[in-house]
Amino acid sequence: MAGIPGLLILLVLLCVSLQVSPYSVPWKPTWPAYRLPVVLPQSTLNLAKPHFDAKAKLEVSSPCGPQCHKGTPLPTYEEAKQYLSYETLYANGSRTETQVGIYVLRDGEGSTRGRDSGATGKSRRKRQIYGYDGRFSIFGKDFLLNYPFSTSVKLSTGCTGTLVAEKHVLTAAHCIHDGKTYVKGTQKLRVGFLKPKYKDGAGGANSSSSATPDKMKFQWIRVKRTHVPKGWIKGNANDIGMDYDYALLELKKPHKRKFMKIGVSPPAKQLPGGRIHFSGYDNDRPGNLVYRFCDVKDETYDLLYQQCDAQPGASGSGVYVRMWKRPQQKWERKIIGIFSGHQWVDMNGSPQDFNVAVRITPLKYAQICYWIKGNYLDCREG
Repeated sequence: MAGIPGLLILLVLLCVSLQVSPYSVPWKPTWPAYRLPVVLPQSTLNLAKPHFDAKAKLEVSSPCGPQCHKGTPLPTYEEAKQYLSYETLYANGSRTETQVGIYVLRDGEGSTRGRDSGATGKSRRKRQIYGYDGRFSIFGKDFLLNYPFSTSVKLSTGCTGTLVAEKHVLTAAHCIHDGKTYVKGTQKLRVGFLKPKYKDGAGGANSSSSATPDKMKFQWIRVKRTHVPKGWIKGNANDIGMDYDYALLELKKPHKRKFMKIGVSPPAKQLPGGRIHFSGYDNDRPGNLVYRFCDVKDETYDLLYQQCDAQPGASGSGVYVRMWKRPQQKWERKIIGIFSGHQWVDMNGSPQDFNVAVRITPLKYAQICYWIKGNYLDCREG
């Protein structure tokens, strides 16, 4: 009998390590199936070349918190089309504006009005660390060059981005556009990939196996074009928050790394442990990739409110979770949001600070996927 407590402790530790309960059938958090709308270009207009004189902001703020967002009226169908229309900036400095149409296929259900079907001040010193700093700097090429950390890249404007296709990077809109015009340096925007830096020119495909990297360095690839939704550009959408703070960058050549697919953001209660994860290049740890995870504290249809420790520079990071993909019978990580930045909000008359991520809703998924694939038939599963 004396050995029973020890066996019980061993059983509990084993179950904890496997993330299952010893008294129930294991439950796998599963990616939900969504009936997705279709967002298609309708017309394209050439615009004048922009000025690239906006100062890069590595975080954005809004006085509108969760209750404020929940109380705003849904946009009409016409407003939704306007918000999802987008600007495209090309490497030669030219730009276009594309108007879109929103459609629901015959086998779909629900409405395309605004937010389709789905889940529901004063100047202050910016604080983005909550109590004990829960961030982890990722060191060593064995981690930095392996998935999922290898999907995090650095923008030449100072933000972070995430590889979401062979030639595409998802980031925050404010990293390249301040809502009025493009950020200085966007015309020659580059994306940096961490790679080993070898001493005395050693390393590379033909180097000996004994060569060891001295440290990591960035290798840069130029951006061919960028897409920014009109919902982010001031004068087209309301100014209450960060709902459309996302952008897609297309590189001039493939990056040849494993990327992370985008997915529709499930309700917070369906997330594994109610947690999200993301990695970014926080400014207070130059040259380091910083990983963190935390619980979601609140949500609106378009935003996730959390208190993941972060600093400027992490903006644009892809927020991801790992869930079970039933059709393929495998676990899969997907990007469900884009880390936007820090926000002070009024919670029942008391100021409280959050870090905010833009959720990938069904409409946003349809738009971003079309930007990547160029064919709506490839964007039917979120």
